[in-house]
Amino acid sequence: MEHGKTGRRKRVDRPMREKSAESTVHAEKKVRGKSEKKDVLSQAAETADKYSLRGRVFHRLRDDILNGKYREYEELREAAIAEEMGVSRTPVREALRQLELEGLVQIIPNKGAYVTGITVKDVKDIYAIRSLLEGLCARWATENISAEQMEEMEENVYLSAFHAGKGHAQQLTELDNRFHEIMYEASGSKMLEHVLREFHEYVLRVRKQTLSDDTRSIQSNEEHRRIMEAIRDKNADLAEQLANAHIKNAYSNMVKSGLYEAYKEPENT
Repeated sequence: MEHGKTGRRKRVDRPMREKSAESTVHAEKKVRGKSEKKDVLSQAAETADKYSLRGRVFHRLRDDILNGKYREYEELREAAIAEEMGVSRTPVREALRQLELEGLVQIIPNKGAYVTGITVKDVKDIYAIRSLLEGLCARWATENISAEQMEEMEENVYLSAFHAGKGHAQQLTELDNRFHEIMYEASGSKMLEHVLREFHEYVLRVRKQTLSDDTRSIQSNEEHRRIMEAIRDKNADLAEQLANAHIKNAYSNMVKSGLYEAYKEPENT
């Protein structure tokens, strides 16, 4: 990036495939540093809840439900969970009530708490809603993205192309998550960012499975590149259209790559 006399940033085209291994490492460290800085700020904002006793129990249970440890309709026994986590039943009871508000648990009076979890239909609904919201997010990002965020988004696309060529699934998943986080932050709306982050977490288990597909990971990064370019060029209509299509494509790939198998209910024995 260069600065003109007016102080505005001028884009310098850099052929992605001609960058040296040294510049790749440098870019990756820079992106990781920015990501870690934003993670610290984000975590600090949630400290009061996340690190309270009830908050820790809630996040642990929610992660276990979303990761498939507890299956749909499985009972969550307060006493057993309290013993496993080394806490009293009170924070467990409070966490279960909060999970019920999120639709992940159903509490039946005089019977107990049962997992409703995330079903195949929920995933379909989430992606239908998310496609619209990500489009709106991309549109707002064209208006509000900072120079630093734009630079990080460009580096993210470059690094994703590098790791896709190497078959590094773990790095691709992390970079894919970060690309969307940058866009959420760049939207300038904390409400939209919060909703999209929640949706992102809800489907993380199946996303990890489908992003391991080499063909989809390359296609996904190409879609990211086009979204990034539309945002950079301040083309709000195109950015919204591309982001909307990107999420629809992601869902279609999930179905092809085993969505129904990932959420298949165990057979009764």
